[in-house]
Formats: sequence, structure tokens, C-alpha cells
Amino acid sequence: MRPHSGFLTALPAALALCIAGPAFAQRSAAEQKIDSLLARMTLEEKLGQLNQLSVDQQPTPEQLALVRKGLVGSFLNLTGAAATRDAQRIAVTESRLRIPLIFGHDVIHGYRTIFPIPLGEAGSWDPEAVQAAAHVAAREAAAAGVHWTFAPMVDIARDPRWGRIAEGSGEDPYLGSAMAAARVRGFQGADPRSPDAVLATVKHFAAYGGAEGGRDYNTVDLSERTLREAYLLPYRAAVDAGAATVMTSFNEIGGIPSTASPWLMTTVLRREWGFRGFVVSDWTAINELLNHGVAASRGDAGKLALEAGVDMDMVSRIYVDDLPALVRTGRIPVALVNEAVRRVLRAKAALGLFDDPYHGASPERERAVLLAPEHRRLARRVAEEAIVLLKNDGQLLPLGSRVRSVAVIGPLADDKVAALGSWPGRGDPRDAVTPLEGIKTRAGSVSVVYAKGCGITDTATAGFVEAVATAKQADVAVLVLGEAGDMSGEAASRANLDLPGIQPRLFEAIYATGTPIVLVLMNGRPLTIPWAAEHVPAIVESWFLGIETGPALAAVLFGDVSPSGKLPVTFPRAVGQIPLYYNHKNTGRPTGPDKYTSKYTDLPVTPLFPFGHGLSYTTFSYSDLRLSSPRITPAGTESVSVTVTNTGSREGVEVVQLYVHDEVASVTRPVRALAGFRRVSLKPGEARTVEFQLTPKELGLYNQNMKFVVEPGRFRVFVGGSSVGGLEAEFEVGR
Repeated sequence: MRPHSGFLTALPAALALCIAGPAFAQRSAAEQKIDSLLARMTLEEKLGQLNQLSVDQQPTPEQLALVRKGLVGSFLNLTGAAATRDAQRIAVTESRLRIPLIFGHDVIHGYRTIFPIPLGEAGSWDPEAVQAAAHVAAREAAAAGVHWTFAPMVDIARDPRWGRIAEGSGEDPYLGSAMAAARVRGFQGADPRSPDAVLATVKHFAAYGGAEGGRDYNTVDLSERTLREAYLLPYRAAVDAGAATVMTSFNEIGGIPSTASPWLMTTVLRREWGFRGFVVSDWTAINELLNHGVAASRGDAGKLALEAGVDMDMVSRIYVDDLPALVRTGRIPVALVNEAVRRVLRAKAALGLFDDPYHGASPERERAVLLAPEHRRLARRVAEEAIVLLKNDGQLLPLGSRVRSVAVIGPLADDKVAALGSWPGRGDPRDAVTPLEGIKTRAGSVSVVYAKGCGITDTATAGFVEAVATAKQADVAVLVLGEAGDMSGEAASRANLDLPGIQPRLFEAIYATGTPIVLVLMNGRPLTIPWAAEHVPAIVESWFLGIETGPALAAVLFGDVSPSGKLPVTFPRAVGQIPLYYNHKNTGRPTGPDKYTSKYTDLPVTPLFPFGHGLSYTTFSYSDLRLSSPRITPAGTESVSVTVTNTGSREGVEVVQLYVHDEVASVTRPVRALAGFRRVSLKPGEARTVEFQLTPKELGLYNQNMKFVVEPGRFRVFVGGSSVGGLEAEFEVGR
């Protein structure tokens, strides 16, 4: 996290202009408008702009009365062009100052066209595809009257017990940063005034994914070094990409709740990173400062949050109800309120709401845009790229001409709701194509038979008989197991990561038939499946792929598409290994044959499937690893090149991964850290040279004085198809 001076240049022009404020010698028309409004606003109207209320389908009469009084700045969960236009019309024609509302909604992985969950999208290792998916989500949401999405969630997650791992990009800060920036660019586009754009929110600031025990909302206690070198990096990438807003996290860090942390919101976010947008609390997070025990009253909680730098209060109604008295008695400076209001109004100006309060949304446009054919085509492509082939012994996949009948079995095989995953926006399960439907459509002359077997969490085995009989009559059994869509996401932590319910027993019953099994997982987190990994020849990780689940999965199973996904998160053998992540420290007693080394007595320390792992229907070889120089300066750049060859018989895509290790430093360093990746499509026999650049950003560290530096010494690079193994080379950074 080096100081960044080019923040405004990274932003879309309209957004940069609106948030730059006094930095411009000639104040913009938007700033003049905001100055004029602030001069005319009452204290209650100012605090009203900082008040966000949630709507259940339609605003209540009380909520609309507050709009007329200028006591609401934003609604969340009000969607649909007609409904948002009705509410906006009241704001801009019946309130005293006619300030438009800003409408927010959780558009996480699609609005109506639902894409794979973000963890699945990260498995594509394709930022361009992820950016395109975010643009489609923005286009649909904006057409439906939404101005502002509460995404991307960029929390680093090293503990898969935490349910919200599904909403992020996994365990790695480099991959997470690439995905964070891509989503921001996709949501906001080149100009947030465009009717295809929405404002992005980077969340949850900060380190929400570090919850102790993987239990949602729990305490986080991390060193500043770990924060800066791992957890904060994706937030910074999103801010540098121009994210207009930031959302606070529910957790505390080292005794200070994030929503009351001036160090996070002011020192780091605004002073160090140059953020000029506005900060919104998470749902009732300001009121929850009372539960944290740092505030004795609602007013105290509001004062702490506002002083920390939180501009908008989501749902608690503390700012609008409890802060007027504190401002009037001088406990809160009115200048502090003014600055928060100014930030909110700048965001509305950046969207062009003072010129077009409806942001181009209309019922006609909404009907034309939602579920457009090109949106579904992109959803299928992203779903295909997200699928990770974990195991394929004996080349059971793809299902070829030798397969004449397929049994599709399992509680998730024909589940339209689960296909959408958690946080499915305004997705409709009726739009989803299930694995069974996709396989049937693609199968052609191949016979397809189906049995559910059991429910996702059931204890009844009545369906086993039919499932076993179905498996016995088929050449291959495609067993679709995993979690319900709502078993991951918010408030969905799990202490046990095995297949839920009696699914393991169903699995064993099908295995006992002797029919070869392709295990297809649908899940929002890594699961512990050591028995499956040992006993079945083929395992496909499909996450929750969205509305095009069936076609994408069928395309991979039948070989129309060669899988190219790679794991964005480590799969443990057992819950007892957690937290388990590839970029760990070496310790003073690294794992080895000696008893007194860092290991378990009853389990290997290695994962079941490592970060970056993913197979293809072809094979790739790596050769000719070269460095541009054996020695560079601390400010220099090292070029790393490698030749990748498709040594198989069909076309495929390899994700080439570059890792780096600082061998001796003033502070301990990870055993390896991702420093670059590239998706490369190769025809059979084709070779290509892939080049990466290692700059101070990838080689630096925070030294003992917490200063970001590149220290002299030897560095080792690793290049390969996962975080394990690969070609190696060394270079030196001189003094």
C-alpha cells in the first residue's frame, strides 16, 4: 500500500469532477449546486441526507412523509422502474429543496440475469469476464431504477466456515484485488451518468472475513502488518479503480469496531488512499455500537460513527433522530455534518440525478434490458469458465461416445432455487436451467434417467432405493451434491463442512453399485470431501453457477468446453486444518519428518486441493523460464517469461500463475505469494511465451518500522499451473 497520488486520474471523469471539490481552482457546476443546497438546508434536512431507510416492496406512508420533509436521503431495496420513479417524483416535486433520492440494492452477482456467485467468478481467473458480468448487472439494475449497488464484497477469507466467503474472491489478495477492480469498472463504467451504470460500494471495510471461528459478525484481531499486507489490499484496489462508496464492516479490529474507527475511515481510507467518496454503514451497524459496548446511547453511537467518517446511516435512523440535539448543543460540529452531506450530494451529482433524477430508468427500458439474450449468453460463458475440474482419473470426463446412458442423481440435480446461490438480486428461479435440464438438452442420443435420492438436509432414506436402481441401469452416474443456496452467504456459518444431511450415505450407496461416478459439487464454499477424493474418479466443482447452470455444466461434462477454472481458495481435508491457505509463513520449525515440527499427528498438513488447482481435458507443459536480469535495483522491474505448450490432443485454456518468495527479509514472509496470472488459450501442439513484470508493488514489504520498502536480497519465483510446484528461478535485488 504505497501512497497513491493518481487517484483522480483513475476515476471516470464525471465522478472525479464531482468528488474533487476544493482541489479544483474553478469550482464545477455540481459543486456550486451543492454549495447552494447546503446554504439553504436546515439541520434536519442535512441529517436527512445521511439517513437511509429500507423498503419492503413499496415505501410506507410514513416513509414517503419523511421524503416530503427532506428527512430521507436514500432508500434501499426499492427496485423496479415504476416504483422508484414514483418515490423519486415525490422527492423532486414535493420536498422543499427537491433533492433526489439515491436507490441502493444488493446487486452482487447479477440483477435479473444471475451469474455465478463471486467465489465462482473468481474461479474463472478472468477479470475481463468478471467486469463484463458486473456491467450486465449494472445495466439491468439501472434500468430497474437502482442507482447504487452494495458490491463488490472484497473481504479476504481464509476460513471457509464463514458463509460470506461465497460473496468474495477467496483467500488471495492479488487475485482478490484484480477481481475487486474489475467489478468496480464493470458496475460504474466510464461515466456513472450513463443509464447503464451504477455506483459501486467496496465492502466490508475492513477485514470482515477474518472473523474468529469463521462465525459471522464475530471479533477480528489482526496485526496491522497482516491487515496491510493481505486484508486491505483488495479494498485499496477497488478504491484505486474508482469505487464511489465504501461500506463499513460489522466487526471490531483490535478492540475498535470498524464503524467507529477513525484510523480506518479517516487515516487509512481518506488520508493515505485519497478516497473522496462517501462511507455508508452496514445494516444497523451504527446502532450495534451499543452492543459492542463502546457507546452508552444511540446519540453516542451516532457521534462515534460520524466522527470516524461514516457519512450515511443504514436503517438505524440514529443520525436523523438522535444527532440534531448533539449538533445544537455543540457536541458535534456542524462542519462535520456539512462535509458528510457534501459527500453524499457529490455522489448524486456524479450519477447526474440533479439533471435526470430517474437516471434513464423506465418500465419500457426495464422490460427491454432484463434477461436480454446477450446477457444470458455471457452468463453461460462465465459459468463455463468458473467450473473447476478437481479430479479426472482415467479420463472419465468428458462423457464420450462410449457412454450410452447417464444417471443424474442427487438433491441438487433439479433444484432451480439453489442454482442461483445466495444474494441472487431480483433473480427468478424460473429463469434457471438446472443440471438435469442442461444434461437432458445436451445428451442427444444418450439416455438420461433421474432420481433425487434425498433432500439436501433430510434424514429420510426412502429415496435411496430408486437412486440405486437408477445408477445400476446407467453407464455413468452424475451425482449432484452440495449445499442449498442459502447455506452460504450472510449469517450462514457452518462448523462442519462435510456434505450436509445424509448426502454422504447416498453417495456411498451409489458408489456401492459399481457404476463410475462423476461427482458434481454445488456449494458456496470449500467442502471437506476426503472420502470422495479417494473413491471416485471425477470431481467437478461447479459452485452456484446462476441461471445458466445446466447448459454450462453440460457443456463441460460432454466436452463441448474444456474446463479452465482454478480454485480461488484452498480445499481442506478436515475442518481441523482451518485456517488453511497457501501463502502462509514458514515458521521456525517447518513441516518435516522430525516429530518436533509444525504438523498434525493424525492428518497431513497439506490441503485436499490447493489454491490455484484445476485440471483440463488437455495437458500443458512449462519450459524455458527466463528472467530479464540476475540483479535489479529496489526501484527496478524484473521481467519473467515462460513458454507454455499444449501437449494434449485438444484445444484448452491454461491459467499461468506466477508466485514470488523473498528468501531473507527483516520480517517473515509468506512461503510464496501470487504476483501475476494470465489465461492462455492454446491449440494442440501450440506453444506461447507468457511474460510477467515484477515491480516494487509485488516485491515490497512493510519493514519493522511499518514502512513499505523493497529490501535487498534474493527472491525466488515459481511459475506453473497452481500454487504447488512449478518451474523455479532466482534473482537478486541489490542495494
